[in-house]
Amino acid sequence: MSRVAIMLCAALVLLAAAASPAQAQSAKPVSEDVVHEIAAQLRCVVCQNLSVADSPSEMASQMRAIIRERLAGGESPAEVQRYFVDRYGEWILLSPPRRGFNLLVWFLPLAAVAVGLLIVGALVWRWTHRGRGVRTPPAAVDPAMSERIRRELESGS
Repeated sequence: MSRVAIMLCAALVLLAAAASPAQAQSAKPVSEDVVHEIAAQLRCVVCQNLSVADSPSEMASQMRAIIRERLAGGESPAEVQRYFVDRYGEWILLSPPRRGFNLLVWFLPLAAVAVGLLIVGALVWRWTHRGRGVRTPPAAVDPAMSERIRRELESGS
């Protein structure tokens, strides 16, 4: 039994030695600009208001290392981004895709601003055109009251 174990260990060592140069050759140099560009599109899971590129957290550093490793392994930037979306969901993206329910995120603020401008415009038009054209007739004054007012004005001076 020990002979089988020794042969198995030797086979594993040979297999590992043969696989290492192949992996080293397939790894290509990765530009830090590409890593930063992908990291700038992802949200840091620790400090959620920062991108992975801007975050000083250890988790963001690990995520940048994963991006670098996957790019060196031959994956495209879209595949690397898809890896994080599959792992964390679309929440990880700083700018959500413009489809489906996410369209609300893109168009609801624009619609709210448009409605607000319409309301402000209607109020301004109403305030500026309030007294024009519509005149209320003067109230009818009782002749006795009119005479009393005239006498009080004459006696007060």
